Amino acid sequence: MTASADDHRAEPGDPEALAGLGILVTRPAAQAEPFCAGLAAAGAHVIRFPVLEILAPSDPTNLRAVLERLDTFDIAVFISPNAVQRVLNLALAEHDWPAGTRIAAIGNRTAQELKSFGRPADILPPRRFDSEALLAQEAMQDVAGKRVVIFRGDGGRELLGDTLKARGAEVTFAEAYRRGRPEGDTGELMYAFSRGQIDIITITSGEGLRNLYEMVGKLGRMWLRKTPLVVGSPRIAEIAQELGFKSAVETAEDPTDATMLAAVHRLADQLRSERA
Repeated sequence: MTASADDHRAEPGDPEALAGLGILVTRPAAQAEPFCAGLAAAGAHVIRFPVLEILAPSDPTNLRAVLERLDTFDIAVFISPNAVQRVLNLALAEHDWPAGTRIAAIGNRTAQELKSFGRPADILPPRRFDSEALLAQEAMQDVAGKRVVIFRGDGGRELLGDTLKARGAEVTFAEAYRRGRPEGDTGELMYAFSRGQIDIITITSGEGLRNLYEMVGKLGRMWLRKTPLVVGSPRIAEIAQELGFKSAVETAEDPTDATMLAAVHRLADQLRSERA
């Protein structure tokens, strides 16, 4: 760690709380700036290296066809903020959201994005933001005979759809976007690793972590595995373990900017204590 150890705790809002620390931010470029600004305001040196890019769906006509019959669904599930942006920009340009279609969201970031469109989630897990937590909600239990559309990216876990089908729901998947691996130049990133300028890596998706692992190559993985992580869910922490990460992992309650920033501060405190 490039910062000297002392007894100063890293508190959000303190302009020196993260002074001297290099923080790698891997969010898609279009979504990274508010988080980067929060880190910089606390004195961190921010290194941007997007590991995901958000692309149009492979078959946009399918998404539009689903939106044309949106009022036939009882529940619309949004998997991510990207799904909200893509779907609501299209849907609300044509007509109001159907009154009879309830909205379910996985995660606070998704719920916040819905609110920004004036459509707060009707169904939202209070804690643990994943498919299991959403499925545990009372509104997702008795769904026999109900029509459910799941707006998501390409691929992803099948647990949500499979469980709803097992409960008797008629499930439709709608691809709202695709995730791609950027063709980023790793030269500056490798230089920063070699100079010991990256103290903490922040990751908000399992796919993003796997992309980073592939993008840095064999040499980069040696540095990667030794660098502390702040991750946006327990599932990402599990993937880090599978990939052989050996350093500290701090798990945020969700991948929102504020929660991830608080987790960075906690990890910074932990690292300073260990190295004092």
